[in-house]
Amino acid sequence: MASLKAIRRRIASVKSTQQITRAMKLVAAARLRRAQEALVASRPYSHALARVADSLLTSEGINVAPPEDAAKAALIVVIASDRGLCGGYNSNLLRAAEECRRAAEREGLSVGYFAVGKKALDHFRRTRAPISAQSVDNLPRLGTIGLARKIAARMLSDFQSGAVSEASIVYTQFKSAISQRPVFERLLPVARPERPAGAPAAVPIDYLVEPSRAELVPVVLRSYLEAAVFNALLQAEASEQGARMTAMDSATSNAIDMIASYTLEMNRARQAQITRELMDIVGGAEALRG
Repeated sequence: MASLKAIRRRIASVKSTQQITRAMKLVAAARLRRAQEALVASRPYSHALARVADSLLTSEGINVAPPEDAAKAALIVVIASDRGLCGGYNSNLLRAAEECRRAAEREGLSVGYFAVGKKALDHFRRTRAPISAQSVDNLPRLGTIGLARKIAARMLSDFQSGAVSEASIVYTQFKSAISQRPVFERLLPVARPERPAGAPAAVPIDYLVEPSRAELVPVVLRSYLEAAVFNALLQAEASEQGARMTAMDSATSNAIDMIASYTLEMNRARQAQITRELMDIVGGAEALRG
């Protein structure tokens, strides 16, 4: 059994860790609420733009395919976090990214990653995966318009120049504070979204546009990409904070259990020490009496 001094030192250490995890949980909860509000506020615009893009970019006579001599390559944007302490958030995401790369390679495509977040960059460097671009800003906010435009511009530039024949994104979709799911989306080339079997076909909307559809394609394509990437960033930010809040709540609960266990051990050690001292006193008194 450890000494009382050692046990008290352990209890103090765990209490210090508990204060840190509780504070991190509160910070993550506040950031999660802000990320959820931003995600909800962006949905109407994203959905409306997706409908316009679906109607315009997939209509007859509009070509948004890569050049004929485009390389058999794919760009995969992976949105991870800059910091850890968020449970299995990053490991699940990076595992999904590796699976997407293997699937693309089976189709004969060479894959290059666009690593967003320090955890993704460190992982790909450690595994010697091909990195085409990176973005590690260490900012408190991941979902920013500036970062979305930077990523979308790189995807569109590589696609239109023929450096890649498709561009995709891997991020964590936010369901709730305790439920997040890594997802894969192919953004380029633009394809009409698949509809569930048996679902009625959607009636195409014939938008009245000016100038011509062909002149609007570059503008709509860029806006569509930026909105899709921005939505992915917001989803990833909310998922990260939800995962961190859950992980820190679990760590705080574990610290409480450890403190209770150490306190019980300390009480037992103290009781044993008191018993030994009493026995020494009684033994000494008996020796003097005899």
